[in-house]
Amino acid sequence: MSFRDSLKAKLSPAKDKVSDLAQQHGGKIGDGLDKAAKTVDQKTKGKYSDKIESGTGKAKNALERLSHKDGDDTGTPPSSPPPQPPAAS
Repeated sequence: MSFRDSLKAKLSPAKDKVSDLAQQHGGKIGDGLDKAAKTVDQKTKGKYSDKIESGTGKAKNALERLSHKDGDDTGTPPSSPPPQPPAAS
């Protein structure tokens, strides 16, 4: 077994635990990210608003990926189906 395989085997339970916690507490974590971003933005007087917003968005996307346990290792959440056109009357 290579070092990489050994490391993956040892980290698998931790990844599952983090995924479970992200599913259970995702809303609270997202609220905390928003609160921290708002506080930092106020302390910097809006100087870094775009960077703070970008970082917060990336953190929320990572949280979303962690909370999905569908076996999708591509790093992207499943997409929603395309919108249906309105029915003709």
